[in-house]
Amino acid sequence: MAGDMDDRKSTTGVLFCLGNVPVTWQSQKQSVVALSSCEAEYIAAASAACQGIWLGLLLGSFYGKAPSIVTIFIDNQSAIQLCKNPVFHGRSKHIATRFHFIRESVEGGEVIVQKIHTDDQLADILTKPLGRVRFLHLRSKIGVVNIK
Repeated sequence: MAGDMDDRKSTTGVLFCLGNVPVTWQSQKQSVVALSSCEAEYIAAASAACQGIWLGLLLGSFYGKAPSIVTIFIDNQSAIQLCKNPVFHGRSKHIATRFHFIRESVEGGEVIVQKIHTDDQLADILTKPLGRVRFLHLRSKIGVVNIK
């Protein structure tokens, strides 16, 4: 399910909230072609883990305490299992080593990955064209309002 029909690369969408308020977000074409939706989600999760840990360290330095654990919500069960399972499988051995950072982060207790229903995945607003109803629903969930 590539986002770009020319080069078949997917789009990573990351949205970090403090409470219910978005504080940082990203929408970026992935640097490699993912061979499955699981791999595309795994690559996005690795990017989110890097950013989330950095953001936690930054906020921790402001408040003078250790950063809290970063929770990453993923709507792909296979990607969640790939994040949690440190064993390399034949189906995942082609994934670049740099993306396995998330496995180490989960093992080290810095990151928790949780399943979220696809309809509630806020990052989808950053990665794909959506129907009007879903777009308006996600837009309201992140607190963006249309000012006329």
